[in-house]
Amino acid sequence: MPVKCCFYRSPTTEAMTWSENMDTLLTNQAGLDAFRTFLKSEFSEENVEFWLACEDFKKTTNAEKIASKAKMIYSEFIEADAPKEINIDFSTRDLISKNIAEPTLKCFDEAQKLIYSLMAKDSFPRFLKSEIYKKLINRQQVANHKKWLPFL
Repeated sequence: MPVKCCFYRSPTTEAMTWSENMDTLLTNQAGLDAFRTFLKSEFSEENVEFWLACEDFKKTTNAEKIASKAKMIYSEFIEADAPKEINIDFSTRDLISKNIAEPTLKCFDEAQKLIYSLMAKDSFPRFLKSEIYKKLINRQQVANHKKWLPFL
């Protein structure tokens, strides 16, 4: 019987890997939670919420749900004066507005790319320099250090 090898990653190591790239951060639930907390503190959580809504939308298989989810995303994030309006250029907003009557799974792709790029170039570097991230790393390093103290 083959022996399965498992790789244990400490919480500090895990949190430190979030700094590798934004995809690593967004695919880790604890990382995503910390990033959302940071964005809320900066009043810009609509960006990650839009990105997550698009990720969920792209997994939709039922045609009826595609239409209803598209309209929900549009009314929440895209249309003028939406409650969580994202900052995208006029041409992207206009294209989505024209295509929303018959939405496809790709109808938000361009806006999602723009928001991802904005987060990657702006929010993500600020998150890595934030007190939220630094405290998380420090707290985990202290906890890991205490685990080893009895052996010293």
